[in-house]
Amino acid sequence: MKAIAINGSPRKRWNTATLLRKALAGAKAKGAETELVHLYDLSYRGCISCFECKKIDGKSYGRCAVKDELTPILARIAKAQVLILGSPLYFHTESGEMRSFMERLLFPYVTYTPERTCIFPGQTRTGLIYTMNVTEENMSAYSQDVSVAASRRVMTRVFGNCEVLLSTDTLQFRDYSKYVSTLFDPAAKARRRETVFPQDCARAHELGAKLVSAAKG
Repeated sequence: MKAIAINGSPRKRWNTATLLRKALAGAKAKGAETELVHLYDLSYRGCISCFECKKIDGKSYGRCAVKDELTPILARIAKAQVLILGSPLYFHTESGEMRSFMERLLFPYVTYTPERTCIFPGQTRTGLIYTMNVTEENMSAYSQDVSVAASRRVMTRVFGNCEVLLSTDTLQFRDYSKYVSTLFDPAAKARRRETVFPQDCARAHELGAKLVSAAKG
């Protein structure tokens, strides 16, 4: 049993990465072998529209033909039983690295057929973890609920399932006085970090455990 988490944040020790580690801890508690991948450590690019993954009788049919540092990661994901993607929301959607990763991950498994069949070869349980600066109540005002729903929809289309965890109104800086950020109340942000974020961490742990249990059937 293998659980892989993909960190789409440039930070390795902040909100998104912390929640992913908690999710993997939950997965490990249920007996899974775990791996955390930091996308910003890798040299790769998004889909290049070569369509080798769609070519009839092609040697790369159903998988990405581009060879770079993402290639072995995609190969391990294809064999994993649990996959969790984590990203902050930047300008209302995932980080650029995560979007490029998702193109490479998902597009090869989607067919251009009337049935829109997906050909992912495994049975993987999946989750999406999002962190964001806005409150949950304000997500719709910035269309972030639309972005999250769209990503969940395509993940469900490819893998047949997808759980979502939202961590809203997160702490961006340790010291707000060092940045032009008068829109926010630093004290309120700090209180939320102390009181609400631990609950988000607990939910992430539960998510990882839940996905492994579901994968075991």
